[in-house]
Amino acid sequence: MAERQQRVGGAVAAGIAVCLGAAGCSGGAAAEDARGSDAVQVLHRASGTLVDAGSSQATTSMEMATGGTRVTIRGQGVYDYRRRLGRLRVRLPQDPAGAAEHRPITELLAPGALFMKNRGAGVPADKWVRVDTATLSDGNLVTGGATDPFAAAELLRGTHTATYLGKARLAGVPVRHYRGTTELPAAVVKGFARKTVPFDAYLDEQGRIRKVRHEFSFVNGRQKGTVVVYSTTLLYGFGTPVDVHLPASKDIYAGKIAE
Repeated sequence: MAERQQRVGGAVAAGIAVCLGAAGCSGGAAAEDARGSDAVQVLHRASGTLVDAGSSQATTSMEMATGGTRVTIRGQGVYDYRRRLGRLRVRLPQDPAGAAEHRPITELLAPGALFMKNRGAGVPADKWVRVDTATLSDGNLVTGGATDPFAAAELLRGTHTATYLGKARLAGVPVRHYRGTTELPAAVVKGFARKTVPFDAYLDEQGRIRKVRHEFSFVNGRQKGTVVVYSTTLLYGFGTPVDVHLPASKDIYAGKIAE
């Protein structure tokens, strides 16, 4: 099983590489002076504030330049922050060779696992592919083509420098803009060229993340050097009902995944 999951994880990483080329804060961000150490503390509490919110809708994008062309993978769905379960419909762009657009991939996000339908590469249409995210060198921050919304928020717990840049509006919502750097968890550092990740985060007056953009330096085995990947997560529609059920064992594909 471990060997099969490793093959699956490797296949997903290869496919994406080719395509790419805490408690809540009752006062919210508005209650803070939001400068220096205060900004860091606000960001440390951001993921806990999402748990208090319960759920939301989410839009994701993962962007990078490859072969002189900038490509973007987009996703949209819902996420339950208390159960750590989410569902995204991920759309891959046309590949550089000009082949037809890929069918959207449905991804189910769960603690320690990623489930994908319409994975292609010989997987029956009615079957799911399961990847143990612990086998992925990047912890699935990049591999799946979308950063898990809660994982994106949790990264802010590692914030060690941050600056409050002022107020702004995002989709009509008043937000506070922070810029800083965070450190990747030790378990996933090996999948990246550097452990420090620059970010921009926008929090509303309740301290909930509305937008966060990370700049990952990803180690791409298919190319020399590194690839910079920009991962953006937008959160809205807080309190949206989320009905996510993980596949039964009989619905999970057990065969080999083509590279």
